[in-house]
Amino acid sequence: MVEERLITKAIVLLKNLIETPSFSSEEDKTALLIENWFKDYNITYKRAVNNVWATNKYFDKTKPTLLLNSHHDTIMPNNAYTKDPFNAVVEDGKLFGLGSNDAGGCLVSLLATFTHFYHEKNLNYNLVLVASAEEENSGNNGLNSMLSIIPNIDVAIVGEPTLMNLAVAEKGLVVFDAIVKGTPSHAAHPNDDNAIYKAIDVLKWFKDFQFNKSSETLGDVKMTVTQINAGKQHNAVPADVKLVIDVRVNDAYTNQEITELLVSNAPCDSIEPRSLKLNSSSIPINHELVQAGLAIGRATYGSPTLSDQAVLSCPSLKLGPGDSTRSHSADEFIYINEIEEGIDLYIKVLKKIL
Repeated sequence: MVEERLITKAIVLLKNLIETPSFSSEEDKTALLIENWFKDYNITYKRAVNNVWATNKYFDKTKPTLLLNSHHDTIMPNNAYTKDPFNAVVEDGKLFGLGSNDAGGCLVSLLATFTHFYHEKNLNYNLVLVASAEEENSGNNGLNSMLSIIPNIDVAIVGEPTLMNLAVAEKGLVVFDAIVKGTPSHAAHPNDDNAIYKAIDVLKWFKDFQFNKSSETLGDVKMTVTQINAGKQHNAVPADVKLVIDVRVNDAYTNQEITELLVSNAPCDSIEPRSLKLNSSSIPINHELVQAGLAIGRATYGSPTLSDQAVLSCPSLKLGPGDSTRSHSADEFIYINEIEEGIDLYIKVLKKIL
């Protein structure tokens, strides 16, 4: 059994994290809370901007390295909250608060797991724990900035809410900005080149377009027009319509291939990707980390949501307590027993490979 005091302290830390605002790029105070965890357990750690990290005590450069990662930044609370998002309150076994599920529960569970193994000698893998910043906004000072600082990583567990099932693949993301051009004019005069009317066919094209290659774990590529902007006043036909398109990329395509397809085929006057860095990610089913999870009865699936896996080039597994459907929702919560189970299952999985 996991030490009860470790579980209790993890839950206390999560409550403190909830009650300390930590919007992306503003995580300095939650970083201090994480530093205090390491200090309390006499663990040597380092900090880079708002990322806090540590390696196991008996780190051995000749051994492969396993990254344990989750983030401590949050989105802004939405207007539908009925509870104070910064008040960590427990009701009916649920711990409410912003960041409780995404991804505070995962983070404190991984911290407890890392602490459990910190002093052990002769592990098969080195462990590196990174409590990262700027995950929610894919910022420049997040996990991506740490990859040149921490030791080289061979495989990773990224803590995100998966009900402690094994997300063996994750869709990538490319956001596109597109423009449909027309002829500007006074609304009172005839105009057969109205950009807004032309955009109707363009929107239908995006709605109906099918990418040919599907994925066994991630299914089809998902393309969605999420924003549209045109016009400034009621009596003027605008010169163009601006669209934003969100494309969730499976592991059958690279982000570059998706871009080439849309640039060649989309009936827009222009379409450009904002970034190609958020790639799909996966880990082979036969990897010993996945097999360890299967051996204790966890299921595998492909995840449609993005995480810090996108910046990793090594095999990575998304795994954590909580439920992804609660993320970014009003009155976000995680069950207390999910944290207890998360710590227990993380340790059981790692014991099989360490």
